[in-house]
Amino acid sequence: MASIFFQGIRSNQLIVYPLAHFSRIQTAVYCTLQRPQGQARPQEVSFQEQRKVQQTSSQTTTRKPLEQNMQGYEAIIGIETHVQLSTVTKAFCSCPYFYGSPPNTAICPVCMGLPGTLPVLNSKVVDFAVKLALALNCELSVTSKFDRKQYFYPDLPKGYQISQFDIPIATKGFIDLDLPVEFGGGHKRFGITRVHMEEDAGKLLHSDNGSYSQVDLNRAGVPLLEIVSEPDMRSGLEAAEYAAELQRLVRYLGVSNGNMQEGSLRCDVNVSIRPRGQLELGTKVEIKNMNSFSAMNRAIDYEISRQFLLHSQGQSDQIVQETRLWEEGYQKTVTMRKKEGLADYRYFPEPDLPEVVVTEDYIENIRSSLPELPELKRRRYEKMGLSMQDVLFLADDISVANFFDSTLENGAEAKLAANWIMGDIAAYLKNEHLSIDEVKLTPQELAELISSIKGGIISGKIGKEILFELIAKGGTVQKIIEEKDLVQIADPGAIEAMVDKILEENPKQLQQYRGGKTKLQGFFAGQVMKESKGKANPTLLNKILSEKLNANS
Repeated sequence: MASIFFQGIRSNQLIVYPLAHFSRIQTAVYCTLQRPQGQARPQEVSFQEQRKVQQTSSQTTTRKPLEQNMQGYEAIIGIETHVQLSTVTKAFCSCPYFYGSPPNTAICPVCMGLPGTLPVLNSKVVDFAVKLALALNCELSVTSKFDRKQYFYPDLPKGYQISQFDIPIATKGFIDLDLPVEFGGGHKRFGITRVHMEEDAGKLLHSDNGSYSQVDLNRAGVPLLEIVSEPDMRSGLEAAEYAAELQRLVRYLGVSNGNMQEGSLRCDVNVSIRPRGQLELGTKVEIKNMNSFSAMNRAIDYEISRQFLLHSQGQSDQIVQETRLWEEGYQKTVTMRKKEGLADYRYFPEPDLPEVVVTEDYIENIRSSLPELPELKRRRYEKMGLSMQDVLFLADDISVANFFDSTLENGAEAKLAANWIMGDIAAYLKNEHLSIDEVKLTPQELAELISSIKGGIISGKIGKEILFELIAKGGTVQKIIEEKDLVQIADPGAIEAMVDKILEENPKQLQQYRGGKTKLQGFFAGQVMKESKGKANPTLLNKILSEKLNANS
């Protein structure tokens, strides 16, 4: 079998060092596969050529929504999502895993699949699997088992993957989500076929010139949960929003960081099309290599268009069951390999692991530990009278949601708190590339700031100045107000005196105002605010100023 796989690739050398003893910390293993001399290297494409292709692609795909161009066809989309679990150790051994560790520094005989080793199940993997399954409204299997999924690949050291086949940990669930307002909004429910536990494979590190690859086995044995959806999605947008909701969910639960750029959340999308009204599914194509939700959206829409074009040209037989890669530079999918079938994997029960049995008490204990999930949080925010745009923003990130909730608990009004968080605070975080947990502003002080503005102690303008100081340096609203003497001037007599002074100093502008240039009121207001160092009560100022400007000269 190895000779079949390596046809066209020469195994150059297997280097293991040091050879003195097998130590997980000291040993580094590199398997180097080198390309034969005569084999062509992948064609290199310049950045300018990629941009030209990208622009051409975007021009050809600038069209009406796909649904309006399908002419009697509909897309059927399902997603297989792999979630890397944030456990301290791997699934079946005591090796830790840290993203970005030097190659082959977190491996042992068990996760390398060496002869004579036996796996031991990490109980935290079961905890996380049950937690996610409950959050996905699944039916749990009281008894489930592990199986061996046989296939050969350089980064799969055992020659098989420990997974679950016919009796997974959970089945028959669903997930609810809200589509973005800018894309029409709407509430969607997508079915979940199954959730099962398995281990990850290693990783191939390819050389810059493509002549060889090295194997890093750090990731081998890292625990995964695979979530298989029902084929309920009909567009790239729906699929991307489904994947984003899964990311949101695992982060709320704390079972994974969900970072796509680290491979902690990986989605394989199955796409097919069929005539509307037909029950039989079309030939499905799997798409890999999508490292963002926007890339997923574009990849799916491209694949739908590609398949529809083949159907419309009478070439539907050219749609074959295969795995395709999304090429970001070219904005298109390309063939990677023909898709394996179930028979190719030769599943059979894992003989070295016992069945996984969960009790009702165990399930209920985990159920009671679940936090408020994104869907419930969105519905609660809606009942507060917040707009859907506010709701989606605040519930998107659990840290932002917790900050918002804590601000409300300290007495702030929901809409005012939402405006501050979504406005000045969000802009600051974006500019500084920070999360809300990394700034020194606390929910208590944001609530105090809102209260101070609402109570007329400070103006909104001064409130913004205080906000940025709280974000950068911390402290309290009260202390900053006292130290900088920022209490708003609300004495009508004091404001009237300042208004009289400004009008007296600007007779020309006063004459122009009374001659019809009423927009000059803003000029006078600005001068008074400058005179008061921003402390004049704006409402009182505008009232007094208007009376003075419109009085008989």
